[in-house]
Amino acid sequence: MRNFVEMKENVTIIKVGGKIVEEEASLDLLLKEFSALPGRKVLVHGGGRTATAVAAKMGIETKMVEGRRVTDADMLHVVTMVYGGLVNKNVVAKLNSCGLKALGLTGADMDVIRSHKRPVGNIDYGFVGDVDCVNGEILAWLMNRDIVPVMAPLTHDGSGQILNTNADTIAGETAKALVPYFDVTLIFCFEKKGVLKDPDDDNSVIEHITPSDYDRLKSEGSIQGGMIPKLDNSFTALQAGVKRVIITRVGEIGKNSGTLIEG
Repeated sequence: MRNFVEMKENVTIIKVGGKIVEEEASLDLLLKEFSALPGRKVLVHGGGRTATAVAAKMGIETKMVEGRRVTDADMLHVVTMVYGGLVNKNVVAKLNSCGLKALGLTGADMDVIRSHKRPVGNIDYGFVGDVDCVNGEILAWLMNRDIVPVMAPLTHDGSGQILNTNADTIAGETAKALVPYFDVTLIFCFEKKGVLKDPDDDNSVIEHITPSDYDRLKSEGSIQGGMIPKLDNSFTALQAGVKRVIITRVGEIGKNSGTLIEG
């Protein structure tokens, strides 16, 4: 009897920053690219600038610590409305107009992503969630019925509490949860061509980054700020069996450009 290994379908998870989904031209380009991708796919989005603008109109102060949003009770109301409502449904409507069967989800929908409230340390981030588990089985079930999940950066704790959760983390944890069901490619898409050796030079793209490269580039100061959690999530995803992780910009998805993260 001949032994064989059943081939898994491919799935591409695109995480797109709020700056892209909040600007009409870049969003339209992204969704055109995303719709044309072959195979199963998931879109994870941010929306922080819109949340900040809506909060200001409501007289709610935005507090950031090291680039991360402090989410008190009032801000939680804002991000729930903006991420799970305004931004998510705008993206879903546009994807459906492209012929896809898009479904907007927060982590609370169908118990897809559970998290716990981040413990208070030197900083109290408020209602911010750190992911405990992603239900890859449900997401795979949806995709196998040609449904495209569009995931907002909100999770829940299983006891009725919504929590604000980093979109890069949601993308990475979702990629890991889908490894048993698909061959997974994770793409972080933002406004730059990739990871830059010189943040002021858009053409200084680093084509490949290994763990040793990452340590060196951090120590040199070439990689800092918001790129660090992106790369941390990238390497964690590769270690969990994700096939490829790419950091690139809108307009370059699927063109083998940007930065390839290698385990």
